[in-house]
Amino acid sequence: MNYFVLGLIVLIYLFMLAGISWYAYRNTKNANDYMIGGGNMSSTVMALSYGATFISASAIVGFGGVSAAYGMGIQWLCMLNILVGVIIAFIFFGKKTRRLGAELQAKTFPQLLGSYFQSKSIQVIAATVILLGMPLYAAVVMKGGAVFIEQIFSINYNIALLIFTLITALYVISGGMKGVMYTSAFQAVVMFVCMFVLLFGLYKALGMGFSEANRALDSIDNLVPSHLASLGHQGWAKMPVLGSPQWYTLVTSLILGVGIGCLAQPQLVVRFLTVRSSKQLNQGIFIGSLFLLITVGVVYHAGPLSNLFFLKHNGQVAVEYISDIDKIIPTFINEAMPNWFTALFMLSILSASMSTLSSQFHVMGTSAASDIYADVVRKKENRSITSLVKIGVLVSILISYVICYTLKEGVIARGTAIFMGLCAATFLPGYFCMLYWKKTTAKAVLWSMLAGAGASLFALLFLHQKEAAAIGLCQALFGRPVLIEAYPWPVIDPILFALPLSIVVIVLLSLLGHKKEQKSV
Repeated sequence: MNYFVLGLIVLIYLFMLAGISWYAYRNTKNANDYMIGGGNMSSTVMALSYGATFISASAIVGFGGVSAAYGMGIQWLCMLNILVGVIIAFIFFGKKTRRLGAELQAKTFPQLLGSYFQSKSIQVIAATVILLGMPLYAAVVMKGGAVFIEQIFSINYNIALLIFTLITALYVISGGMKGVMYTSAFQAVVMFVCMFVLLFGLYKALGMGFSEANRALDSIDNLVPSHLASLGHQGWAKMPVLGSPQWYTLVTSLILGVGIGCLAQPQLVVRFLTVRSSKQLNQGIFIGSLFLLITVGVVYHAGPLSNLFFLKHNGQVAVEYISDIDKIIPTFINEAMPNWFTALFMLSILSASMSTLSSQFHVMGTSAASDIYADVVRKKENRSITSLVKIGVLVSILISYVICYTLKEGVIARGTAIFMGLCAATFLPGYFCMLYWKKTTAKAVLWSMLAGAGASLFALLFLHQKEAAAIGLCQALFGRPVLIEAYPWPVIDPILFALPLSIVVIVLLSLLGHKKEQKSV
């Protein structure tokens, strides 16, 4: 590895980011600019920023590693991300969200919900869930970026994490939403180019064509490690055994949790508030869909095929050669690809991580400063909202940075799924009803959010074995790792408990509230 060339490429990249950030800073004149980019972003910038925020290092590093372990079944997540995360999100959610946001002059997702239902409690609860849950998601994204830097530059993980965090913090705090969107749009272009090149470099590294590589992958089913086979793994070109532990993990946790949860991601929803008209959302659908198809589609394809490379050169499949699945993709890129591509891919990881982190930090900062402190705690205007948001961003960065040090190996993909599942259970029913069901009451939304968040937390602490056993609270209180030990309850993702409960609560309470209103009339 030519570290001089690699360092030079990264330095040029950072200078370009600095230039874009400076431009955004010079064009950020007021709180409206800082929080929603002035509401006049172009369709191209919005769509690219949306895609780059959607695809983080957790998708490339974490889910790429998962695909290497689990196989091609993860491609269903790519299809669901395009269908739900872009097409349905833009057409059925984005247009109405943009229109309501303009009418209510909302600057944040919690403010949008709270203003529509005329409830400060809804706004505060939504902001609190973001502040409590999103640092975990931000931490796993930070870990993904730092792990890749560690592997490629062969430097200490702690140093890599610190440098990475400081760079991201700098342009988020200075440029606000314009800085976030301009830089993430640029980073999206970098990611797209890198993944497009990877698609061709992958088969060159394998020395095979598309059909030959996929046949070869199908022929190594007998090499599935015994610990994976016992969980339902049938081969890297096949889905796991229906109803097996691995099937539940793949389908309920990763595919459904992330595929549905993306609809109610605050950092994505706020993108709809940054454009002038629904026409721009329509124009952004193709860009967003193509971006996701290439970025996640390629890496989810590369993950399983990396087994062929490691088998050929090291005599072991990926999960045997590399115990930490979060390091499979970085190791594959470092060993299989030419040095110049390693440098290029490094930029892709930096871009994916920074674009997502910048949006997360911005959302957490606005939630803390605008949704809770400025609107609820502080009654008098004694400091500009922009300054408050900057303080909120800084605090959120520090919290996420600390959490990152507590994360264990192989947690990147799972941490992402946890947060997206939490958002789906907490926000999605209320968000959908705000747009499409006028009978919905504020009380119903409030209790739906509490039920969804509470059920998610309860399932993580007492039902889902991976988290419950690791946390240990259930073991300490009841003397067993989970409350319900009968299969398949310990492997069913919390979203399957929490989201239906949240839906039932909002429907029942809204109908009861509507009937009471009719009787009073």
